[in-house]
Amino acid sequence: MTIEWQGRIDSLEDSAAFRWHQRVRPVVPHAPSGIALIGFASDEGVRRNGGRTGAAEGPDALRRALCNLPVIGDTPIYDAGDEGCADGDLERSQLRYADRVSALIDDGHLPVGLGGGHEIAFASYLGLVRSERCRGQRIAIVNLDAHLDLRDNPVSNSGTPFLQAIRHADAHGIELRYFCLGVSRSANTQRLFATAQSTGSWYWLDEDLAAIRMAAVLAELKEQLDMVDAIYLTVCMDVLPEAVAPGVSAPAARGVGVDVVELIAKAIAQTGKLRMFDVAELCPRLDPVGATARVAARLIHGVTTAHS
Repeated sequence: MTIEWQGRIDSLEDSAAFRWHQRVRPVVPHAPSGIALIGFASDEGVRRNGGRTGAAEGPDALRRALCNLPVIGDTPIYDAGDEGCADGDLERSQLRYADRVSALIDDGHLPVGLGGGHEIAFASYLGLVRSERCRGQRIAIVNLDAHLDLRDNPVSNSGTPFLQAIRHADAHGIELRYFCLGVSRSANTQRLFATAQSTGSWYWLDEDLAAIRMAAVLAELKEQLDMVDAIYLTVCMDVLPEAVAPGVSAPAARGVGVDVVELIAKAIAQTGKLRMFDVAELCPRLDPVGATARVAARLIHGVTTAHS
C-alpha cells in the first residue's frame, strides 16, 4: 500500500511554487513521458543474505521524503505503486517488477525504483533488457555501493544481483559492462574482488573517490560510458558514511561523501543515456529521525532534475 501524496502547499495556481505531492499522478498506459516511481517493497533478499531486515518499508518512507521537495520544470511525475514480496518468493516478485519496469520504459518513462533491498537490482536489470526500447543495445550498470554484490550463491539474495545480471547477459548475448563505485576493502572478501576481476567488472574504492579526484574519475567513467547505449544507475544507500545514512542494513565505516555521490549520479543523468534508476537498502526502522530517507530523496530529486 503506497502513501497518500500530501504536504505543504505554497500555491494552488502558480506551478513554479508546486511541490512533488502536487505534481504526482497515478501512472496510466501511454501517458506523456515522465518520471515514474515504482516501489520494490522487499527485504527477502536481505533476510536471505543474513542482514538486518526492514527495507520493505523503504518505498513509502521515500515517498514521504519526496512529498515536499520542489518541482523543477514541467516533467510529469507518476506513481506506479509497489511490487511486494510478502510470500518469500523473491524470484517471482522480481519477475513481476521487471515486467512493470519494461512497460514503463516502453511508454517512454524513466522508471525510478524505490527499494527495498538491493535485490531490486536484478529485477531492474531484467526490466531494462527485456524492454523493446533497449533490445539489442549495449548496457552499462553503474552501482554506487560499498559492496560489489557479486556473490555466487545457489539462491539469489541482496548480495548476488550483479553476478546474476552478468551471467544473464552472457547467456543471452547482451553486451553488458558493470561499474561499481565506492567499494570498501573492509566490506568485501578477496573472493569478491577475484570475481570482479574474472568478470571484467570495473570498480573504484571509496578511498579513491575524494572530491579532489573527481575530475579524473568522471573523465574515466565518461570514456567507458561512451561505449554503451543505455545506462542503469543504482545507488545503494550504504555507499554513504554511517553518519549520513544510518538507516541501512550494513552501515559504512568510511563511505563516500554525499557531494561526490551527487556529482557522479548527476553526471550519469546528464549523458542522455539513463534508462533506469533506483535507490536501494533504505531501512527506515534503523533511522527513526528519517535522515537516510531525506538524503535518498535528495539524490532522486537531483538525478530526475538532471535527467529532465
